[in-house]
Amino acid sequence: MMFISVEGGEGSGKTTLIRNLAEYLESKGDQVLITREPGGTRFGESLRKVLLDPEFPAAFNARAEMLLFLAARVQHIEEVIQPALRKGKTVICDRFNDSTIAYQGGGRELGVVRVEQLCFEVCDGFQPDKTFVLDINPETAFQRLNRSKDRMEKESFDFHNKVRSAFYALKDKHPNRIHLINADQSKEKVLADVLKYLQ
Repeated sequence: MMFISVEGGEGSGKTTLIRNLAEYLESKGDQVLITREPGGTRFGESLRKVLLDPEFPAAFNARAEMLLFLAARVQHIEEVIQPALRKGKTVICDRFNDSTIAYQGGGRELGVVRVEQLCFEVCDGFQPDKTFVLDINPETAFQRLNRSKDRMEKESFDFHNKVRSAFYALKDKHPNRIHLINADQSKEKVLADVLKYLQ
């Protein structure tokens, strides 16, 4: 039983890693639940449509955006994540608090420390056992995207570099929980690097 979150910028390969990690853990006998944020619940998926809609106004208030992510998360924890953990499952979540801290605290400049404190309070201190941040240059990552961009993906490279810097700061602050993984390598090597921290 473990709660794992996978973080990183757009196009970093989170979906591929999550799928490969789940397959590996299941082959070892673990029961695995894959979920995502925003989303994971009916309420969360409804908010996801709003938060990532590329047609939604770019002038979306940063604090309102952050609070919607947190509202979806609180419901997600109570309805999906904690019940799965109580059943002995390993939960792998595509994004969690660290994304809010990096994107809204760093990218939107609401303040990394301020947003981290708010996330901690709203989630009653609940956090992953392990967090893997897939690190890649935003320009390289965006060349990987082979679909239309959502609202976050349409942000400038300056925004995405601020997000990346915030992830670095979080890794330095929480070195035992957060591990930076070079995402500019094969999917097999990415998985191997992650598994080193799960032995």
